[in-house]
Amino acid sequence: MRIETHEVLPEAMLDEAWRLYAEAFEELRTVAVQRHVLTRAEFEEHMADQRVGKYVVRHPDEVRLAALATITNDLDAVPLISPDYFRHRWPVHYAERRIWYVPFNAIHPDHRGSGIFELIVEAMHQVVASQRPGIVGLDFCRRNEERYKLPQAIHNALDRLGTVRSHRADTQAYWCYELPAAS
Repeated sequence: MRIETHEVLPEAMLDEAWRLYAEAFEELRTVAVQRHVLTRAEFEEHMADQRVGKYVVRHPDEVRLAALATITNDLDAVPLISPDYFRHRWPVHYAERRIWYVPFNAIHPDHRGSGIFELIVEAMHQVVASQRPGIVGLDFCRRNEERYKLPQAIHNALDRLGTVRSHRADTQAYWCYELPAAS
């Protein structure tokens, strides 16, 4: 397997990349309260944003894409996070653009457990570490944290590459209150 990197995803790959993305995150549409899946228009905008690096993996035995992931050290490119949080907590890292964020890591369901996930984590680690050590942030819905243990999987993949410290940066809870009909 090999990883291609792109500043802008070629237009010829957009339909295929969208299909992979939609299939990889389909279950999140109904199991997570916060919308974790981009619309097609948002996806295309993200794929055209030069501030965001794109990692594309095509399995050698297949024609279709196996994985697509993105990373950026321009935190303004990620609408659902607060750059002010990171600037306040790590001012030197922020000023030196050594804080990275991974908006998504989409592995096609047929390729989960194949080693592609670890391959992408390693490639992103090389980019971050080549520019001096830094901080990488991601977000997970409870389903991905509890069922798939993604924070631990990433920690383990990074730990194999060297020392890593990880911690939960924040938590948001959603509550619903069911009210009986008025009597």
